[in-house]
Amino acid sequence: MSVQQPSSAWWRGGVIYQIYPRSFADSNGDGIGDLPGITGKLDYIAKLGVDAIWLSPFFKSPMKDFGYDISDYRAVDPMFGTLEDFDRLVRRAHDLGLKVMIDQVLSHTSDQHPWFKESRSSGDNLKADWYVWADARSDGSPPNNWLSIFGGSAWQWDTRRRQYYLHNFLVSQPDLNFHSEDVQTHVLEATKFWLDRGVDGLRLDVVNFYFHDRQLRNNPPWGNRSRDDGAIPANNPYAYQEHRYDKTQPENIAFLRRLRVLLDRYPETTSVGEIGADDPFGTMAEYTGGSDKLHMAYVFNLLSNEFSARHIRHTLEQMEARIGSGWPCWSLGNHDVQRVMTRWGGPNAPEALGKVLMALLGSLRGSVGLYQGEELALTEAEIPFEKLQDPSGITFWPEYKGRDGCRTPMPWTAQGRFGGFSEAEPWLPIPEEHRRRAVDVQDAVADSVLNAYRRFLPWRRQHAALRMGSIRFIDAPEKTLLLVREHEQECILCAFDLSGTAVTVPLPANLRTEPLAGHGFLSRLSGSGIALPPYGAFFGRLGAV
Repeated sequence: MSVQQPSSAWWRGGVIYQIYPRSFADSNGDGIGDLPGITGKLDYIAKLGVDAIWLSPFFKSPMKDFGYDISDYRAVDPMFGTLEDFDRLVRRAHDLGLKVMIDQVLSHTSDQHPWFKESRSSGDNLKADWYVWADARSDGSPPNNWLSIFGGSAWQWDTRRRQYYLHNFLVSQPDLNFHSEDVQTHVLEATKFWLDRGVDGLRLDVVNFYFHDRQLRNNPPWGNRSRDDGAIPANNPYAYQEHRYDKTQPENIAFLRRLRVLLDRYPETTSVGEIGADDPFGTMAEYTGGSDKLHMAYVFNLLSNEFSARHIRHTLEQMEARIGSGWPCWSLGNHDVQRVMTRWGGPNAPEALGKVLMALLGSLRGSVGLYQGEELALTEAEIPFEKLQDPSGITFWPEYKGRDGCRTPMPWTAQGRFGGFSEAEPWLPIPEEHRRRAVDVQDAVADSVLNAYRRFLPWRRQHAALRMGSIRFIDAPEKTLLLVREHEQECILCAFDLSGTAVTVPLPANLRTEPLAGHGFLSRLSGSGIALPPYGAFFGRLGAV
């Protein structure tokens, strides 16, 4: 018998707003965003109608991968502020009714972390097995064929230990060995440090990467199957393998249960795991089913380049068929993928697309992840090669330009040299087209994308069917979606036009619907159907005859 989460849990159907600290708001004029800058903008976030913020890493780091290479799990990097700044941020967020979630990067550390420095010093020190070390093969080559997501072998030779160490990402990001009980204990203690400071939840980076196959067996080839999950660019050989042994190992389940025991000691906390797996929905079901592992997880299927009503419906129905008692968190963008306005809308995406995607995302069964700037309908920024910061973009240029284009600073004002983000030149440039969609510009326009968010998200919060209800799809014309969300006595029909052309969506003869108001979208009933304007949405109470 499956165990259902209590419907009162705030995260169940909640909206989580992701903040990339380097690019949100700079308070000290060094061109890099920081914690005090975020604190100063929390009123803006609360006004959107979201439930929580997720902070990408702000921990001490050499910043080879912009904070996803941690050198001290318990310290704030000076570039972002101090522990006291973090505490002030949490207090202010809580005063505004916002929960605070933080990124926990547990699968690997920086090579500057004291743990790794000790581990690499010899083969018999107290932390010798805290990382994944292996001898070379007889010809001196790496232990197996595992590949790094950032290019090349996942193994790096270390001259001190005369062994290879595993790095699924950059060479400077050695993988922790979760087969060591000491490693598990210490990362849980580091997590507890932040929970004790009032953190309400964890976003768990690459949560299925914690364990590796003890036997270090070679991964088999992927074969000729189609593979576009939004996680790996097509020109990266990492996609050529079936990742059977380098991640998503069965031992991970026991660790996730240990983590959940810790979280359950802190009432109303939550967790969302990032899953990049060969079987994403099976892994999501396994990791979130019951009430003893992750609360929720997200996969990359809606972060891919494919944009069609058919793909969205197929993705949701695949998930529904397998999720059981688990719970998804859907997002259309984050700090690792091209911005959805460009990815799905092309170079001249209309702002109306940003509105309908918001309404669609808020109508799917699961929780909602929003990435900063989506409420402004920001497009992907074009960054010239000489200004690239992202190591993956530099490696795979020009076919893949990296992640800098979705990480540019928030445009707070249209005027001013640096768009209200900083008094100094930002670490990445702010495109002129982003200035035209700045917060102060959209504040003043009643039907802007920003104000559409401010109308729709609080309205959505009032409807339990949209937050917690079941979902089923009804056949609809191409480029449209028709779905039903139902919870207890509330049943809502949702219709979406994903094209730039007005369309009438016919309703089955046995359905009757009464339009709902307050969500901000203009549409109407027309005969036996719903008349949708281009990129329009409709919400109505559903009845049957």
